[in-house]
Amino acid sequence: MHVRENTIEYGLIGTLQGLKYEYREDIRDRAALEANFREKFQQLNRVKLTDAEFARLLDEIVTPDVFTAAKTLRSINAFTRDDGTPLNYSLVNLKDWCKNHFEVVNQLRINTDYSHHRYDLLLLINGVPCVQIELKTLGVNPRRAMEQIVEYKHDPGNGYTRTLLCFMQLFIVSNRDRTYYFANNNARHFAFNADERFLPIYEFASEDNRKITQLDEFAEPS
Repeated sequence: MHVRENTIEYGLIGTLQGLKYEYREDIRDRAALEANFREKFQQLNRVKLTDAEFARLLDEIVTPDVFTAAKTLRSINAFTRDDGTPLNYSLVNLKDWCKNHFEVVNQLRINTDYSHHRYDLLLLINGVPCVQIELKTLGVNPRRAMEQIVEYKHDPGNGYTRTLLCFMQLFIVSNRDRTYYFANNNARHFAFNADERFLPIYEFASEDNRKITQLDEFAEPS
């Protein structure tokens, strides 16, 4: 049976809404992504930044280095406001995860100086994109989605190095029947070839080590 990619996409969005993710169909470009992040950042840290402060904050936290971004995501960080006062901030609530805000966006387009990429689904924590899900039509090998992500990562000036997408932690690819996941890494270690030498790919498994390959079951809470 032929199942269209957007049918799989909207089915997954419905599943995520059942898991209390808020669907933000209004976030479709970089400006909207950054505006949402600003709102969530200010709520979490009980602060109101000026436009200049927010621009400087973005400039400080966006980095092409995956490990630096991951450290920022998991730490208490320091920022100096325009008047010289210090602001200690976090991007996620590390002590009480249920107080974080979880959202899902789809078909986000990120244009940088050198690339024009579109992403099927992104999962946001407090406005920070942490998980990317790329979907293919049933019958198309999910390897195509993996190759697409690798190609995106190696484009000059791509969103993973120039925007909030630098905080991406995990990639999930699926054609609904076969679902795989793999971690983000710096570009020099992010290659996908016949030997899968640089890009370890994983399948989810249950406690009794049964492979969970169906997307719907993969998305269900354990």
